[in-house]
Amino acid sequence: MGLVGANGAGKTTLFSILLGEIDEDEGKIEWEKGNRIGYLPQESAPTGEETVLELATATTDELAQALKILREDNDPASPQRLEAQEIFAEQEGYNLEAKAKKILSGLAFHQDDFNKPAHTLSGGWIMRAHLARLLVMEPDLLMLDEPTNHLDLETLGWFQAQVQKFSGSVLTISHDRAFLNSICNGILEISNRKLHRYPGNFDNYLIQKKEREAQHLAAYRNQQREIAHHEDFIRRFRAKASKASQAQARIKTLEKMERIDPPEESDATINFTFPQPPRSGQRVATLNAVRQAYGDHLVYSNLNLEVEKHERIALVGPNGAGKSTLLKILSNIVPIDKGSRELGHNVSVGYFSQQRVEVLDMERSVIDEATENTDSSVHEQDARTLLGAFLFRGDDVFKKVKVLSGGEKSRLALVKLLLSPPNFLLLDEPTTHLDMASIDAVIQALRDYTGTLIFVSHDIHFIRALGKRTIRIESGKITDYAGNYDYYLWKSGSASAQTGLIEGLRDARPEQTSHAKNGEKALSAKEKRRQRSQEREKKKAERRKLEDKVRKLEKEIMQLEEEQGICNEGLANPDSYNDKDKAKELNNQASRLARNLQQKNYEWEIETEKLLQVVESEN
Repeated sequence: MGLVGANGAGKTTLFSILLGEIDEDEGKIEWEKGNRIGYLPQESAPTGEETVLELATATTDELAQALKILREDNDPASPQRLEAQEIFAEQEGYNLEAKAKKILSGLAFHQDDFNKPAHTLSGGWIMRAHLARLLVMEPDLLMLDEPTNHLDLETLGWFQAQVQKFSGSVLTISHDRAFLNSICNGILEISNRKLHRYPGNFDNYLIQKKEREAQHLAAYRNQQREIAHHEDFIRRFRAKASKASQAQARIKTLEKMERIDPPEESDATINFTFPQPPRSGQRVATLNAVRQAYGDHLVYSNLNLEVEKHERIALVGPNGAGKSTLLKILSNIVPIDKGSRELGHNVSVGYFSQQRVEVLDMERSVIDEATENTDSSVHEQDARTLLGAFLFRGDDVFKKVKVLSGGEKSRLALVKLLLSPPNFLLLDEPTTHLDMASIDAVIQALRDYTGTLIFVSHDIHFIRALGKRTIRIESGKITDYAGNYDYYLWKSGSASAQTGLIEGLRDARPEQTSHAKNGEKALSAKEKRRQRSQEREKKKAERRKLEDKVRKLEKEIMQLEEEQGICNEGLANPDSYNDKDKAKELNNQASRLARNLQQKNYEWEIETEKLLQVVESEN
């Protein structure tokens, strides 16, 4: 079950009430006796001196205490230690270790991380360790508050698969549309202090919400017309003796009437403009034979990359592959060991990461910090509108930066960048800590942005909305796909967005050396000819199959275009609008045909390109 709503609607408060951290003012909460609850907070979770593996296996308070004693008491004859060993054995602690190691590996921990003290890790990795503990625990109810904030694309795919096969119930707060679509069979929405329940995933929720709002609006308007009619009758005839009894009856009708609440104000679309950056040359950045290593860890050995003006590049790949490092190389945050990094004419670089908060002035107010270094074209109202889009509303803009949470500081750093953007933007997980309205605001801003953009994100909605070129990074190598994320999924052989995410979940560090495989026998000339013949037949069969697909799609497109033409004729006829139902049906049909036609044309382009590639490979 997904729990959604605008920032400040009360989602986390509802979690706190359910967990008993806040007492409810009215009503009561009933839990089935014996049910275990696992909770992952949004921002932080406690750690002590335990290792990552010990944290992941501390599935109960009793077991956590036993692990602490085993870690601190080295006397094998100690009664305290013997009791802790007994508890550890009773709760199958040794089996839990194997399970925890598997789950930690799925969350991109390396084996040498297992025995590290958890408190030495960054906040994001600590949250992953706590997430591992919950998956090891297998509670009856998982309560997750923004669980995807600290996960990269690959790890997110693995986690989605775990949640899908989880045997208990799941209640999650999330602003990640793709995640909610993947795991949810129901959505709870908090709006205007009310809870609405919708069956299905997030996309189903959007459709049903629109329908519910339309029905509610129609019912409200009908009732208001009825009320106005009664009130008019009462006003005109109340004083007349012949109509007084009828007027009185209508007064009683109004008193007994159960009033329909006025429609809830929908979240207003956030619109803002920001100054556009100065123009750069056609060539924005060039990396030539770049080598980059952190100590013994080689990230890139021979990295080559060309970036041109106006490009929108999404970086994808396994955790640890070097996506963030590439952004740092381009922004000159880290020096390169070998090779060259060149920026084009009049190129100015802006780099955003979660660590960018360190450059904020803690003593300034939010509004003063946001408008620092902005040019005269940026008015205070523009800045406040943008800050509102990023959840700094009302008097929040006058808060000192030092009192903000980590997420709020991150959002403020992003606002600063958008209010005074350079012409080459490098963004590392810009949507973390943002709600859906804010994410949409960022997407709209970046669509209007006239500079060049390279970004890393785990939000598929964000990637699909902005990415026009996709670069996969793995094992120190880049593979360039001259298309969006869906094009990348197809070209890379992924059957779906899901499989595209979970590919490459392994140690992404590049191999230091490569060795030829031993013991392989050379193929005979006869065997080689046989294989070539099989390959030719395979390509012929593939070509015939693709030709059939293309012909079928062309017929379907022609049929849709004919239907669209007839529909457009109906829309152009003024008589069609005499019948409201007919006009509505025509508009719905036009929208449906446009969507179907767009999809079929997209499929035709893909299948045609496949066919051309097969034909070229035969020549």
